[in-house]
Amino acid sequence: MKINKEIYKKIETIVRSEFVSDAEEDKFCYSYDAAGGKSLPDIVVRPGTAEEISKIIMLANEYFIPVIPRGSGSGFVGGSTPVSGGIVLVLTRMSKIIFVDEDNLTAEVEPGVITKKLQQEVEKAGLFYPPDPASLKFSTIGGNVAVNSGGPRAIKYGVTKDYILGLEAVLPTGEIIHTGVKTVKGVVGYDLTRLLIGSEGTLGVITKILLKLLPKPRKVRTALAIFPEVDDAARAVTEIIRSKIIPATLEFMDSTALQCVESYIEMGLPKNAGAMLLIEVDGDDDVVEKEIKQIDLLCNKYNAGQIVIAADDKEQEKLWVARRAISPALGRLKPTKINEDIVVPRNKIPSIIKRIRKIAADFNLTIINFGHAGDGNIHVNIMTDKHDKDEYERAEKAVKEIFSAVLDLEGTISGEHGVGLTKSPYIRMEVEPVALQKMKEIKKIFDPNNIMNPGKIF
Repeated sequence: MKINKEIYKKIETIVRSEFVSDAEEDKFCYSYDAAGGKSLPDIVVRPGTAEEISKIIMLANEYFIPVIPRGSGSGFVGGSTPVSGGIVLVLTRMSKIIFVDEDNLTAEVEPGVITKKLQQEVEKAGLFYPPDPASLKFSTIGGNVAVNSGGPRAIKYGVTKDYILGLEAVLPTGEIIHTGVKTVKGVVGYDLTRLLIGSEGTLGVITKILLKLLPKPRKVRTALAIFPEVDDAARAVTEIIRSKIIPATLEFMDSTALQCVESYIEMGLPKNAGAMLLIEVDGDDDVVEKEIKQIDLLCNKYNAGQIVIAADDKEQEKLWVARRAISPALGRLKPTKINEDIVVPRNKIPSIIKRIRKIAADFNLTIINFGHAGDGNIHVNIMTDKHDKDEYERAEKAVKEIFSAVLDLEGTISGEHGVGLTKSPYIRMEVEPVALQKMKEIKKIFDPNNIMNPGKIF
């Protein structure tokens, strides 16, 4: 149902008029995310409390109006795109860090808290929140929870779900529930917390998040290694892990990514190199020093032509320049980027890179590969132009071929971006029919009128 004047007025009685808008410019601003597709909502609402959200959703449920929860809109799969119109529920006003508990190593936050702000706040207390998506300077914790974000530190510290103890959420019927416990242990009933994590706003609106924290590592050392061949880099990754070293980060760039970055920033990277690894270790001083020396030896063993170990924070930051320059560098190649987020077992990274290169050649496309080698998560960037119909069609066909290759290698088609809108046509490639049907049944139980972020995942 479209939102008429009567419904609009009812929403204004719940949320002050300054936080409600149907102006075209506001609707446009919330019509898309980083995936790029646009679809206008009927109305934009910025609530301030769970109670306001509850009343809005009850109203939406009564009139069968779609509700799309949204944070910063930094997702890559169209998860917050309002494809059916309705209400975009912008949660950025709910941005309080409610408490940081140094005794129990926990924090409670609202969903609109920026990830980087949370990290900085807990570090003041000597604590550490490890999940670090590339978007951490502007993505929200609520969005991170909605897609179970990862990041470079996942190899050692895991992903968002590993740091969620409990949630407050508003269900599609308007009911407010509290899941999880404030204790380390707790096994009473079904784990609704894990069910809501990664549900991409299809099962409810997350309004509070109880987080687990860790002590902040005492020391960090960073190394950059250049290899002549991608196989050498992959063997080095395997050997590092086999040596019982679990780096805090283990980042990877293939030859095409290196060439692209070097053309962009001219930092002296060899354009004929096969791959680059950016490796960080953290922990106590003596352990870190021992591990960084061992990593140096292992990289040399597998033919690294150049190894640089940062001596201090300033040099450490310089080594990260290449990795952080990838995204802006890609923008110079083509106007459109199809960013896929695949994962394979670590030892199969050379195999997937070879398969992707063949696919690039078969479809006459430029494909840039980089990502988190430590956990096998590769960001596959197909560079194209959506206005070039023939090229864009080839790119879309290449996506399916890449996903098929990933599944052949016992991987998954989404590591940390979710499914959303753009990957929903491919979910059946990975999820068996019975499991998919059970997911749909769960969705029906939670959301009988299908108002909550409709059109996503399935």
